[in-house]
Amino acid sequence: MTVTIHPTAIIDEGAEIGDGSRIWHWVHVCGKARIGRGCSLGQNVFVGNDVVIGDNVKIQNNVSVYDAVRLERDVFCGPSMVFTNVYNPRSAITRKDEYRETIVRQGATLGANCTIICGTTIGRHAFVAAGAVVNRDVAPFALVAGVPAKRIGWMCRCGTKLPGTAGEAICEPCGSAYRIDLESCEPTGSQR
Repeated sequence: MTVTIHPTAIIDEGAEIGDGSRIWHWVHVCGKARIGRGCSLGQNVFVGNDVVIGDNVKIQNNVSVYDAVRLERDVFCGPSMVFTNVYNPRSAITRKDEYRETIVRQGATLGANCTIICGTTIGRHAFVAAGAVVNRDVAPFALVAGVPAKRIGWMCRCGTKLPGTAGEAICEPCGSAYRIDLESCEPTGSQR
């Protein structure tokens, strides 16, 4: 396997890109970025220096992954979604020493046009709906939507909304079982 890089992409010297990754039209990857294996960076993606991207991450068109963002493996970033890294930016005031780390845990989905305010952690397999604005941490397996984003349900690893709000839930398409309470959702390890 090799890395596929479109001729219009700019990959600064020193950038690490894992085997099997694909870099598309007009992408810019800064020299200290680390990108895992099997990733896809769509048209017009920017990746800053202080960025770590895990294996099998899909970043759709028009996404800027700024410094202090960490994407674990299997994360999906929808088209034109937004990361920030300064909480209170001003053009006339430099705040590069105030970047807040944003962590997106394994398997999470960030829907098209959503905004992730810096300093938050998106839990594993969480699902942020299109257009949502996330300004606080998101629990693992949570489905959040709105402005500001609020939990409206729970999601299976396969990307299906789980039935119910408490007790045991079985995902109809894949058969995975979960235990849900008021604040959390965890797989029980059983499948039908």
